[in-house]
Amino acid sequence: MRQSTLLAIASVLAALLLTLHLADDIVRGFEKGGLPNLLAIPIVVTWLYGALVLGERRSGYVIVLLGSLLGAFVPVIHFRVAGGVAGGGIASSSGAFFWVWSLIAIGVAGAFSAVLSAQGLWRLARSQPPKTDRNRLRATGA
Repeated sequence: MRQSTLLAIASVLAALLLTLHLADDIVRGFEKGGLPNLLAIPIVVTWLYGALVLGERRSGYVIVLLGSLLGAFVPVIHFRVAGGVAGGGIASSSGAFFWVWSLIAIGVAGAFSAVLSAQGLWRLARSQPPKTDRNRLRATGA
């Protein structure tokens, strides 16, 4: 399977998991569910646009890399900043398994997407000749 296809699948999966987890946070009362949570919509749309529309372009890889790194740090934010699983009271609530699993799955999908997008950027950088060579080719008319 092509790396760009894997990146698109991993990014869509991470975005889906992220939105499910945000909805779960709102339902449980961890998030207030107000207008600030709607900021997730343009973030996820931009991430998906980078993965699906801008595909193998440098801008697409950069967008996906940034979104993926944010996704990979969602578990860190929840487990560290929000008081952890036991400290936040989630361990004793119903549906705790899904909440914790979705955090782990977001982290895995985000990290995997970050690695794939970094490889894509590296591959693009290696396939293009240095700028000095391009300028020299233009000057000679080649």
